[in-house]
Amino acid sequence: MESVSIAVIGGSGLYQMGELTDIEEAYLSTPFGEPSDAITIGTIMGKRIAFLPRHGRGHYISPTNLNARANIYALKLLGVEQIISVSAVGSMKEEIAPLDIVIPDQLFDRTKTRLNTFFDSSIVVHIGFAEPFCPVLSNTLYAAAVDNGATVHKGGTLLCIEGPQFSTKAESRIYRQWGIDIIGMTAIPEAKLAREAEICYATLAMVTDYDVWHETEAPVTIEMVVENLGRNAAMAQRIIKSVVPFLSRERKCPCASALENTIITQRDRIPAKLREDLKPLLGKYF
Repeated sequence: MESVSIAVIGGSGLYQMGELTDIEEAYLSTPFGEPSDAITIGTIMGKRIAFLPRHGRGHYISPTNLNARANIYALKLLGVEQIISVSAVGSMKEEIAPLDIVIPDQLFDRTKTRLNTFFDSSIVVHIGFAEPFCPVLSNTLYAAAVDNGATVHKGGTLLCIEGPQFSTKAESRIYRQWGIDIIGMTAIPEAKLAREAEICYATLAMVTDYDVWHETEAPVTIEMVVENLGRNAAMAQRIIKSVVPFLSRERKCPCASALENTIITQRDRIPAKLREDLKPLLGKYF
């Protein structure tokens, strides 16, 4: 399988990438199980990219049950160095309206049951995560969104809840008091795992609703979300198409060396099988 440096993880409403040519599909197995679906590899604007539908084609995997470790590991096997994550979110602020786009720069984790590291058995690795999204990739996405005429907000905090239920009104009000900008269900553990895999990760957060805090808007419903998803997905595809030519293999961000000096466990205490399983992630440090 050829090496592909750019990947798109499609969220709710984005289950395939239009305008891809020379398409092939990769069915990959990982030490962490199976990815959400086959990974589609195709050409757009002269570059090969990989596309993975986060919830599977047909949207049958809930946020809690996503095998994010398998998804990120499989993309790493393909040689991916930059991931554009497309995600549906709710707005926690009046000025961020449905159909707007946010390029967040911070994350707040409110998940409860998810496996959020590759290094949870017989090895201890402490990565830095103060800046959870790649600033270089985020800036490039922002510029592409502006060029495509989107109403886009640069920066902001994305709160990730467990789901699949939406928030209560009490939760929504408290999140607003915390200064949260948008709310979603899938950025964790993807962003953490991408950092552990030394992959640049940035999010196109597509706003579908005002959550349940807004007094003059109807509470969020799945019908409302689905209606806006289609409109958001079309804009996301235009942004991705225009941003791909500007993504270079030469990375000038800390993401590419995120694991350097982070392995605390003595090398002779790491089991051989584990070393082999983690070779795509840690091989250059062994």
